[in-house]
Amino acid sequence: MMHKIGAAGLAVVLAIPILIGHGVSGTVAAVLDDSTSSLDCAPVSGTGVDGYGADQLANAAVIVAVGKQMNVPVQGQVVAIATAMQESTLRNLDHGDRDSLGLFQQRPSQGWGTPGQIMNPTYAATQFYRHLLTVPGWQTMSATDAAQAVQRSGFPNAYAQHELTARLIVGAVTGAGCTTTTTITVGTGDCNAITAPNPITVAAINYACGQRGTPYLWGGNGEEDGGFDCSGLTKAAYGAAGITLPRTAHTQFHAGPRVPAGQPLLPGDLVFYGNPNTKIHHVGLYLGGGLMVDAPDRGQVVKVEPYRYRADDFAGATRPANEPLLHQMQHR
Repeated sequence: MMHKIGAAGLAVVLAIPILIGHGVSGTVAAVLDDSTSSLDCAPVSGTGVDGYGADQLANAAVIVAVGKQMNVPVQGQVVAIATAMQESTLRNLDHGDRDSLGLFQQRPSQGWGTPGQIMNPTYAATQFYRHLLTVPGWQTMSATDAAQAVQRSGFPNAYAQHELTARLIVGAVTGAGCTTTTTITVGTGDCNAITAPNPITVAAINYACGQRGTPYLWGGNGEEDGGFDCSGLTKAAYGAAGITLPRTAHTQFHAGPRVPAGQPLLPGDLVFYGNPNTKIHHVGLYLGGGLMVDAPDRGQVVKVEPYRYRADDFAGATRPANEPLLHQMQHR
């Protein structure tokens, strides 16, 4: 169950154009509530914050959406945006000082995550907020002091210059042309218009969709091997979102938590095929709209295809990013 906001209990569906995987343009809807009422927000490229382009504002929208999901107050969102403005000008950089990467220039060698994780804006923002929330009294600090407490920069006062613009950006991406509509978080199955229940599943789907066209390789774990097999893809996708899954389809199925039979699937659910008692032989990542992204078989590539087909041996689904896990990750 997701958190209610406001007197009307409206859900928030924040539409944010981003770069998916290998540079494919898309729109993510990070759903922050499970009510059928929602706020559909116009793309943030129309907010008109001087000096910042659509890609930069899209990254800002991800940071704000993650903050909302984690119940971080607006001041914390301002601190995060100001930090990313100073560290990367709100660009998801694949380089930096020493091994610094991403929006916040986080360093794998300092325990912030793997390079692949840090380059995922959702993961990077989540990690920043987790560290911020552990700083005693951050709410009463100036934005630059709070940012410095997390970043430990060699230029501790540099964040102050961005605070005013950061507030404008938070306001812009929060209220960018929002209108009330009705929606259900079932997803469309479109990799270029991802709808997902929370930032973790957004990150997992974003990663998997970005691997489309990658060759199938038995036992493959990704680029370093030259391809993926089915469970290698799902493990890597959730790994990019900060969740560690077992390696094989069979062990992933039994790791759960299971989606009860008859309950609607949500984007980000893992769908399995085979016999639960003997061998699960295949897994895909559900996108919504009856579609999944998967690494099908030898001679094929990672692609989007229907998750049910004639004479299939569908065994059920699991939901790795279930509500208790989200609560646990947000309060580490």
